[in-house]
Amino acid sequence: MTTRPDPDHLLERVMREEDRQARGRLKIFFGFSAGVGKTFAMLEAAQVLVAQGIDVVAGVVETHGRGQTEAQLEGLPRLPMRLLEHRTHQLPEFDLDAALERAPQVLLVDELAHSNVAGSRHAKRWQDIDELLRAGIDVYTTLNVQHIESLNDVVGQITGIRVFETVPDHVFDQADDVMLVDIPPDELLARLQQGKVYLAQQAEHAQRNFFRKGNLIALREIALRRTADRVDADMRQYRADRSIAQLWQARERIVAAIGSGPGEERVIRQAARLAAKLQAEWLAVHVDLADARHGLAARERVLDHLKLAQSLGAQTASISGDDLPAALLQFARARNAGKLVVGQQRAAHWWRSTLSQRLAARGEGIDIYSVARSQPGAQRGDDGAPAAADPLARRRRTQGSLWAVASCAVTTALAFVLNDFLHPANVIMLYLVGVMLVATRHGRSASVLVSVLSVLSFDFFFVAPRFSISVSDAQYLLTLAVMLAVSLFISSLTARMRRQARVAMQREARASNLYMLGKELSALLTLDQILEIGRRHLAAVFGARIAFFLPDSANQLRLAAPDAAAPALHSVDDGVAQWVYDNGQAAGRGTATLPSAGALYLPLTATMRTRGVLAFAIEGEGQDQLLAAAQLALPENRQMLEIFCSQIAMAIERLHYAEVAQDALVSMESERLRNSLLAAISHDLRTPLTSLVGSADVLAADARLPGDARDSARTLSQQSHRMIGLMNNLLDMARLQAGAVTLQRQWNALEEVLGAALRLLQPALAQHRIAIRMAPELPLLRVDAVLLERVLCNLLENAAKYAPAGTTITVAAQLREQGSERELWLSVSDQGPGFGATAASHAFEKFTRGEHESSTPGVGLGLAICRAIVEAHQGRIWIAAPVPGMVGASVVLALPVERQPNLPEEDDIVLPGHQ
Repeated sequence: MTTRPDPDHLLERVMREEDRQARGRLKIFFGFSAGVGKTFAMLEAAQVLVAQGIDVVAGVVETHGRGQTEAQLEGLPRLPMRLLEHRTHQLPEFDLDAALERAPQVLLVDELAHSNVAGSRHAKRWQDIDELLRAGIDVYTTLNVQHIESLNDVVGQITGIRVFETVPDHVFDQADDVMLVDIPPDELLARLQQGKVYLAQQAEHAQRNFFRKGNLIALREIALRRTADRVDADMRQYRADRSIAQLWQARERIVAAIGSGPGEERVIRQAARLAAKLQAEWLAVHVDLADARHGLAARERVLDHLKLAQSLGAQTASISGDDLPAALLQFARARNAGKLVVGQQRAAHWWRSTLSQRLAARGEGIDIYSVARSQPGAQRGDDGAPAAADPLARRRRTQGSLWAVASCAVTTALAFVLNDFLHPANVIMLYLVGVMLVATRHGRSASVLVSVLSVLSFDFFFVAPRFSISVSDAQYLLTLAVMLAVSLFISSLTARMRRQARVAMQREARASNLYMLGKELSALLTLDQILEIGRRHLAAVFGARIAFFLPDSANQLRLAAPDAAAPALHSVDDGVAQWVYDNGQAAGRGTATLPSAGALYLPLTATMRTRGVLAFAIEGEGQDQLLAAAQLALPENRQMLEIFCSQIAMAIERLHYAEVAQDALVSMESERLRNSLLAAISHDLRTPLTSLVGSADVLAADARLPGDARDSARTLSQQSHRMIGLMNNLLDMARLQAGAVTLQRQWNALEEVLGAALRLLQPALAQHRIAIRMAPELPLLRVDAVLLERVLCNLLENAAKYAPAGTTITVAAQLREQGSERELWLSVSDQGPGFGATAASHAFEKFTRGEHESSTPGVGLGLAICRAIVEAHQGRIWIAAPVPGMVGASVVLALPVERQPNLPEEDDIVLPGHQ
């Protein structure tokens, strides 16, 4: 069954189709793990397109050495990769510009979640693909379930392995086609053992960690469910585009109607049990009717019911409507729900059917479940559910009744005065005007009362016999009946329009406030301005007092200074705010966490992290404050408040990253200037220092000098050599920072490099004992021996400088294995004063020394040079934590161990001159 399409929706569909035609189409081959055959399936589909004469080009295809996958590439043109410099390495990367210039009909770009090498146009490959799509190029790509952003932490908890290359959910959801590539876990494990997924050594490590059968089963279920969610969304979009009202129950979905009565808890729990039994998604919805008499107690019960449903796993919603059955059925059909759960009720009147009966009469194709409420004898609410009386509601009804009586009295007096000049039909018009005015201001109940009073007054005062309820002329009976019907219709229609106008004004005000807040926040440059704008808008929209808590460098919250022009909120709890910041969840009044607190605490959550906490308290006293708090707790108002918090948090984060970028720019300029000065000074001083050192050495070796002069010459020689060492450090640091050092890697034994460093530093180490603890059969290292020797010299020289004479300097080396990766750990330890907790964190920075005012010579470049050289070898260096009860410092460096070269056997070595 189809209905007439909505013009606005039709226009939106046309615009969406135009945008889609201008963009390329994205097809994702989706799987639950590596090795399921995503790349193979993508290449198979590409070969089918090639057979159809479509221009297909392979941009990036990762075959991982699999022969069957390589065979599928035959006949496909491939784009050359672009080489990018990264830490002295040339790394191949996808050439986006070449792909845009080639502009094929279909481009194959494997691994959607890949992170590009630094220096690329975009940080992520999915951003490259988005640019290709905007250029009108169709793209085929692959993706694993653990790389979807919203599922990343769930997969990490299951497998114990967290991946950091993720794709935003909207990229997956907006793909034109998603093809699930699925195989049973046992078959995937068999392929892993056969070497069709990883190489033998990698496969063994993977099977012990990620590729456990339980992990694969769980990942497969997540992938299937995520694909099913996308298919369900596509089906609902298709039904909406074609205005199909008939349900397509491809998936079980349940809607529970939530009223304002105290017996709705049973309806909610029954719906939750039914959803669990059917393994179905379920939703809880409350319909805010136009003629509903919402008291404070009723509103609080609705909020409690929605919170209960949400805690039981339901999606909650609060919608507006004029007709309860129509609103519920429309909501169920929009969500493609085939089952509707409502509370059981008795008919309000003998001529009016129950809610279940009205739903069954209109809800073709929807199963209606009627659940007995726990308190069937209570008063009925706006939807037939029980509703308790409320003092504020009673006061409003009393005021409406008084205005109805007053309006009828004023209209009767005016008509009585003008009776000689007015026709009875005009008198009826006066009464209808009064009905309309009362309905506009005081709702349906007062308008019904004034309608009945107007008919009785017209009959009593203006219909013969006058001043009597009886009617002499039968024609007046029809007049009175029509008057009553028209009065009731006008009152109902006016009340409905009043309700719709109020809802429209609220929505317009909400949208306007959000627009103004976003507009003002986008132009702010200081944190104080952001907080002031946030306070002003929240106070204007919600009538609240605001306090902001912002974190310091230790992630401890501090109360921000209040705005002098805005009312401050002083009665806040720092402990509650800290809990909200640490957990990223709301707490305080109106929540399930610390509900007795005097304020509501909301986290200011931005894209990267939580930026602070907002404390929020409603102004006013007594019933007005309770009503305002209940209004705030409504889902739509709570959502608006969260959007306000999100915009404020994003503005704070934008300001933070602007400051970070500015600091980084200043730091880069300072670093560039420093390196230029270092290079200039070291080059200009190197030549005179070399001459000075040579002259000092000649004087120190001259035996003809007297004793005092010879001692001075030796001192001059020693200080000259120290000065040339400092200049060498400055020059090396400048060259390393400029990237002018090229590693001359060769296979070397650590013992030989260490021996060369010890021989070079023999005079400096003369007053210390050297203990060498080398593990047996250490592997060879593929390193630049000269630079590694420089690292060991700097570490040993530092240890000799700061350790007391006569103490022991220990050099230890051992092999560490972690999975398939191997590292050689080398440590240099002394018995000196150590670094200290504060100095250790900055020890590897340039021009940083353990003591600011120290008699020990040096400029603080030794460890910085060590770190630069070690990192150039893809290694790591750090300060080891001190052993309890021990003194001294220990610097540890870890170098990667590569696959060892094939060395010839001794019997195969042929010496010169021997055959």
